[in-house]
Amino acid sequence: MNYLDKAKKFKTKKRLGQNFLIDEKIIDKIVETANLSPDEIIVEIGAGAGFVTEKLAKKTKNVIAIELDDDAVKELQKLPYTNINIIQQDILKTEFSEFVEKPVKIVANIPYYITSPIIARLLGEIEQPEWKNRELIKEIILMVQFEVAKRLVADEKSPSKEYGLISILVNYWCKTELICKVPAKSFYPSPKVDSALVKLTVRKNPLVEINNLVLFKKLTKAAFGMRRKTIKNAFVKSGFDENKIIHALKSLNIDPDIRGEKLSIVDFKNISDALDK
Repeated sequence: MNYLDKAKKFKTKKRLGQNFLIDEKIIDKIVETANLSPDEIIVEIGAGAGFVTEKLAKKTKNVIAIELDDDAVKELQKLPYTNINIIQQDILKTEFSEFVEKPVKIVANIPYYITSPIIARLLGEIEQPEWKNRELIKEIILMVQFEVAKRLVADEKSPSKEYGLISILVNYWCKTELICKVPAKSFYPSPKVDSALVKLTVRKNPLVEINNLVLFKKLTKAAFGMRRKTIKNAFVKSGFDENKIIHALKSLNIDPDIRGEKLSIVDFKNISDALDK
């Protein structure tokens, strides 16, 4: 199928961040990564003109296509499949419990300018152990900017500019895997940057058990919000008692002069738990 010709007929809207995936090899890679069984339900976020939707519909019993744009919805309605349920609404206002009862897989090709809010909408924040949307998700196969993809899968061993708060959030709730890089020419209109396909598998339990989630988030926010400062100074500048910080770090054999991007999620958990005592 010539996806480029079909995409050119569609009036894309820059304000919605519309860039249609036209590379059939990448579309097939998305479907392959989803590893669907015939009796599964899959939710597609940002279904667009339906290029991925159509392939998903051939593989499973029900595709729930979430799309906000009126013109895209009209295109989706033309698809000759009875197992596609189109829901026209903003994903940032979507409650999965309205249309699914048990955990599903998600495929998402989303506007890049709202990637972080969408991830937070799907997974919830760290201090939200009970989050309905996350409880109804098994996996997320996500198309994002390549630089963002590197941040999603990053840890303390990654280059410092890649590891940050979004890394902490996503890896706390999910196992992460960068599937493949996707060149800009795979889309129409072509964006200015390359993209990547990422797989997030929601954990049955968080990566670590943390006594005080609010405190943990405050510590990580302080550390990554003041990257040029040592963790001791970053914590103190954020309102923590200096003596307590020094005592906690010393008890954990953590150098007060280290920077936040060198600490793992487990390190932050241990600091949080030590301070919480």
